[in-house]
Amino acid sequence: MIGYGDSIKGLNDASRDIRISSLKRLKEGMDQGKIPYPKGMGYINNHIHTTYSFSPYSPSKAIWMAVNAGLATAGIMDHDTISGAEEFIEAGRIMGMATTIGIECRVDFSKTPIGGRRINNPDQDGIAYIALHGIPHTQIQKVKDFFAPYTVERNRRNRGMTQNINRIFKPFGIELDFFRDIVPISQHRDGGSITERHLLFALSKKLVQAFGKGQGLVDFLIHKMDIEIKPSTLEHLLDKDNVFYEYDLLGLLKSDLVEKIYIDATDECPDVREVISLSRNIGAISAYAYLGDVGDSVTGDKRTQKFEDDYLVLLFEVIKDLGFDAVTYMPTRNTMEQLISIKDLCLEYDLFEISGEDINSPRQSFVCKALDNPIFENLFDSTWALIGHEIAATGDLSSGMFTRDTIRKYPNLQERIAVYKKIGMEGR
Repeated sequence: MIGYGDSIKGLNDASRDIRISSLKRLKEGMDQGKIPYPKGMGYINNHIHTTYSFSPYSPSKAIWMAVNAGLATAGIMDHDTISGAEEFIEAGRIMGMATTIGIECRVDFSKTPIGGRRINNPDQDGIAYIALHGIPHTQIQKVKDFFAPYTVERNRRNRGMTQNINRIFKPFGIELDFFRDIVPISQHRDGGSITERHLLFALSKKLVQAFGKGQGLVDFLIHKMDIEIKPSTLEHLLDKDNVFYEYDLLGLLKSDLVEKIYIDATDECPDVREVISLSRNIGAISAYAYLGDVGDSVTGDKRTQKFEDDYLVLLFEVIKDLGFDAVTYMPTRNTMEQLISIKDLCLEYDLFEISGEDINSPRQSFVCKALDNPIFENLFDSTWALIGHEIAATGDLSSGMFTRDTIRKYPNLQERIAVYKKIGMEGR
C-alpha cells in the first residue's frame, strides 16, 4: 500500500474527522485499483472492541481491519459505552460493510437464584457480563444517558485500583497518575470507558520505560514480582523488536495482577433487571455472555478457572425467567463439548444464538476459523438476522425481532431468524 501509510496511520488519529477522512482515502485507493481489494471470505464477528473501551483499533481502524480480514459483517461491542458506535456505522457505510452495534456491561445478579455464585466474571461473584446487541440507531443517546452515572462510579473505582498498583510498584520507583498516565490513553474525553486494561497498559508503558525491553524487565517480573511467565509469553518479552511488546506485557499482568489490585464493583453495576428493562425499551437484543470453564483463553490473559458449567441448567432457567433474548458465545474459547451443550440449551429454552470473537489485542485474528464447522452454520444466519433486526428496529421500534407483535406474527424463533436474515441481506 505504497503512498497510503499516512492514511493507515490516520485511522487511529485522535480526531474522529481525520480517522473518517483517512478511511475514505483508503476506500478511494481501492476503487481506483491502487490498493488491492481483499478477498471476502464471508466470515462474521459481532464482538469487536475499539479504543472506546480498550483495543488497538479505533472504530474506523476496526472496520478497515475487518474488511482486510475478509469479514462480511462486523459488530462493535465496547465495555460500558456506545460512544464509538456512530463512527463504526459511518465507517461501515464507507467500506460497504454490514455492521451491528452493541454494548457489553457488567450487571448485578445478587437478587437472582445464582447471585452468590461465580458466574462469568473472573474477578467477582454475583456480577456477570451481558451484551445488548442490535441497538437501534435512534436509541444511541438513551444508552449513553443510562450508562453515564455508572461511568462516574467506574472511574472512582479505577482511581482506587491505581492506588493499589502504586502500593505494589512504588517501592521499585514505578508510580501511575490516573489523570496524567491513564486517562490520555483512553477515549474518555469522547465518552469512552476506562477499564482495568487501561490501568495495566499504562503500567506496562511505565515498566518498559524503567527496565527497557528484554531480559532486565523479565528478571524484574520473575524475581521481584514473583510472576510466572509461560514460554510463549517469555519469548515475546525477550524479543526487543516485538512491535506488540506492551500488549503482550499487558496480557501477562492481567492474568497475574488483577486479583491483587481489584476492588469489587458495586455501585457501577446496575441490577440485571434494570438492563433487561432498558433493552426492551430501546428495542435491543439482550444476550447473556457465556464464558464457560476456561483453560488457555483466546485473549491470552485469563487464568484457568471454573465458571458456569456446573450449573448450566439453573443458569438457563434464570436468564430465561429474567427475559433475556439470546446467548452470545465465542467458539474459539470453548471445547466442542461445551459448545454443543450451550447450543442444545439455547434450542431447549428458545434463545437466539449470537457469536463473536473478543477482539482487544493486536495478536488476535478477526476471523474465527471455528465457524468453518457446519455445526455453527446457524451463527451466520443469526448474524444476518441481527443486522435485519437493527435495520427494522431503527426504522420502527415495534418492528424489532423480539417485540410482542413480531413474536405473535412469527412465534417460531427459526422462522423469525429466516425473516430477519432476509431483511439483513437485502439491506446490506
